[in-house]
Amino acid sequence: MIDLYSDTVTQPTPGMRQAMAQAAVGDEQRDADPTTNALQTQVAALLGKEASIFLPSATMANAIACRLHTRPGEAIICEARCHILNSETGGLAVHSGIVPRIVPGHRGHFTPEQVEEQLTLSGHNRPITSLLACEQTHNAAGGTIWPLEQLHAVCHMAHAHGLKTHLDGARLLNAAVASNHAAADYAEPFDTVMLCLSKGLGCPIGALLAGSRDDMARARTLKQQFGGSMRQSGILAAAGLYALEHHVHRLAEDHANAHRLAEGLADLPGFEVEMPIETNMVFVNVHRIGMTAASITARLRQAGVGCSQPGPYRLRFVTHLDVNSEDIARAVATARAVLS
Repeated sequence: MIDLYSDTVTQPTPGMRQAMAQAAVGDEQRDADPTTNALQTQVAALLGKEASIFLPSATMANAIACRLHTRPGEAIICEARCHILNSETGGLAVHSGIVPRIVPGHRGHFTPEQVEEQLTLSGHNRPITSLLACEQTHNAAGGTIWPLEQLHAVCHMAHAHGLKTHLDGARLLNAAVASNHAAADYAEPFDTVMLCLSKGLGCPIGALLAGSRDDMARARTLKQQFGGSMRQSGILAAAGLYALEHHVHRLAEDHANAHRLAEGLADLPGFEVEMPIETNMVFVNVHRIGMTAASITARLRQAGVGCSQPGPYRLRFVTHLDVNSEDIARAVATARAVLS
């Protein structure tokens, strides 16, 4: 199987497994796990923040950030197709009691003017808006990269109106590698930043939330409340340390493979590839073929190629460290055979 369903399907490499097996461990709930502490220190430095905390998942990290910066009944500004709104099972309402102020984006991005427009919709009968969230890279928009200047500008507008800001950095390092900007450059205007380990970095589990020492002290309490505290989590944190050393620069290979895949799929009749390809995702519209995305996905999987269907006539292919250029060529050939 050439599995292009997501970059979450990666298997730990032999080197990562060895690092996990040899990790020094302690009781993480008591801040006594040395490997977890080392990862937290390293990620805080990577993102230019004072501190970070290790969490089981990116979804939990986003939920804690939203809870940290808001009170029940308040509102969050977010893009219409963002992960926090659409793929975290209503966590905004369940965990924080907040409502979204939805901004329609262009390729997942919005402008300072759109933020300001949301903030002018005020009055005693409207929720107080206290948080702005952005997603880097933006999954549903095609793995797109927020331009650095635009990201800073929307955060500046939010801060000028007294809002806190959070970055869902699920694939932040993909953006950093593709754009040649430091991860800290993207993280700088945000009060909190989430970095996921289990996507392009290839770890089996985990994410980190970074911010000021005071915010992370409060987040640590929320981590316990949300059930995220662990014991000998160094076994998992060791995978993160290994990935930061060995799997960051190689993200460029995933991006190159995504370009190869897009070029191959674009040659197939009825496949409309969403361009440009910016990182490791390829989205394809198939409404002209006369088959649904579900039927095409089923046929591809039966032939040995995995992908997902984010819409009734939309396919998503994601490259990752378990897929090489030869796999990409075979995936395109398989798609051609299936469609013919």
